[in-house]
Amino acid sequence: MKNAAFILVILAFLGGAFLASLDENEVNWLLFTPTMLVGFVSALVYIKESNKAAIHSDTLKNNQTTMDTSLHNIVANLNALEGRKDKVPTYDMRFEIDHLFREDLRQFADARNSMKHLFGIQSFADIMSSFAAGERYINRIWSASTDGYVDEVLLYVSKANDQFKHALDVFDAAQKQHSNTAS
Repeated sequence: MKNAAFILVILAFLGGAFLASLDENEVNWLLFTPTMLVGFVSALVYIKESNKAAIHSDTLKNNQTTMDTSLHNIVANLNALEGRKDKVPTYDMRFEIDHLFREDLRQFADARNSMKHLFGIQSFADIMSSFAAGERYINRIWSASTDGYVDEVLLYVSKANDQFKHALDVFDAAQKQHSNTAS
C-alpha cells in the first residue's frame, strides 16, 4: 500500500507538470485538478502508512537499541579522542572523524524519529538539541582539520564531547523513565 501510494504521488505530480506545460497560457483545470487531488490523497496515504510502520513495536525496539548503541559508541570514541587529541596530526583528524563517527552518526540519525513515540516530543527535542550541536562540532572539527586550524580542532573535540555526553545523559534518563512507565 505504501509503495503504491508513493508511485501514485510521483505519477500524479509528473502528470500535473505535464498538463501544466501543454499550453503556456492556459491550464486544462478539468484534467489538472483531479490529477493533483490524486497526488495529495496519495501523499496522505503514504504518510499514514509510514507512520504505522514507524510506531510498530519491533521497529521502536530495534531503533531504541540502535540509538542506544550508537550514542554510547560516539561518547566512548569522543572520550578516547579527547585523551589523545593533541597526538593526532591536525590534517589527519578528519580521517579519524570519518573512521570513528560516521557510521554511528548515520545510524542514530536514521532511527531518531522513534524517540518521539518512545519518549515523547519534549525528550526528543532535548536529546536532538544536544545531538545536533555535537554533530555540528564534529563537522567543525573535520573542517578545521582540512584547513589546518590546530586550536579549533582541539577546542571542538572538547565541545563535541560535552554535547554528546549531555545527549547521552538525557537519552539514558528518557529510557529509564520509559521503562518505568512501561512496567
